Amino acid sequence: MLYSRIAGTGSYLPEQILTNADLARRVDTSDEWIVSRTGIHSRHIAAPDEMTSDLACKASLAALESAGVAASEIDLIVVATSTPDMIFPSAACILQDKLGVHGFPAFDVQAVCAGFAYALATADQFVRGGMAKTALVVGAEVFSRILDWNDRRTCVLFGDGAGAVVLKASDEPGIIMTKLKADGRYRDILATPGGVANGEVVGTPFLHMDGQAVFRFAVKALAELASETLDAAGMTAADLDWLVPHQANVRIIESTAKHLHLSMDKVILTLAHHGNTSAASIPLALDEAARAGKFKRGEHLMLEGIGGGFAWGSALLRW
Repeated sequence: MLYSRIAGTGSYLPEQILTNADLARRVDTSDEWIVSRTGIHSRHIAAPDEMTSDLACKASLAALESAGVAASEIDLIVVATSTPDMIFPSAACILQDKLGVHGFPAFDVQAVCAGFAYALATADQFVRGGMAKTALVVGAEVFSRILDWNDRRTCVLFGDGAGAVVLKASDEPGIIMTKLKADGRYRDILATPGGVANGEVVGTPFLHMDGQAVFRFAVKALAELASETLDAAGMTAADLDWLVPHQANVRIIESTAKHLHLSMDKVILTLAHHGNTSAASIPLALDEAARAGKFKRGEHLMLEGIGGGFAWGSALLRW
């Protein structure tokens, strides 16, 4: 049986760091207010000339180096992003060009903060089906450009960054199980409801979020999804070694860990210094932990993310 395994990880964060103290000089907020409600201390902000594909390219090169794979070996690119460089072509096609390769499938997946789970599940199916042998899966975002910097409810939450993994075909299990879900009935509680028509912005181009509604939905959905994923794989929470969650809110993460009976020292947390980087948050956390040597061969990891749509997804894998 053919599987896909993570052969390498990479990440990139823009140089500019925006602290809570910096934000407190711009809007009516404070470090204590932000930390107590979210767990965030700082976040990275892309430079004016940095595009999503630039962040993705730097993370991809790091992942390729980690995997010991040349760009010429890639035969699939899937980029998860809600903030592409332009309407089209896709960030994946632009990334393909920046990596100096061509001639194979490259496309974007848009599931907001669940984007990386969706992209990873998609690439896994390509590899399992024999349609790809070496896939590059990227989550990259510049959410700073869709934030209303006068709205303290949202501008304190998000940051920019990119993370990437290289998936290779293997006879040994790597990705064991993925599950994806969506429910468009909740589309209004987390959205950027703007568009472009006739050369003008129609609607609002800024992110809108009903924070309490998002929190309530996320806590329940992620707990249920974790159980369903383990059940489908014939495993229990006792078999799990690590949780690598989407980095949105520390209280949501703590709730998921409690449901899985995992102590917080088995949960990868980068929220404090990354903020919520949407589709980039899981691969950023994965790379930071991998490079710190936290994961051991044969350990089981649960990746989970939830975002606007609502869309949510998970991946259970063996390291």
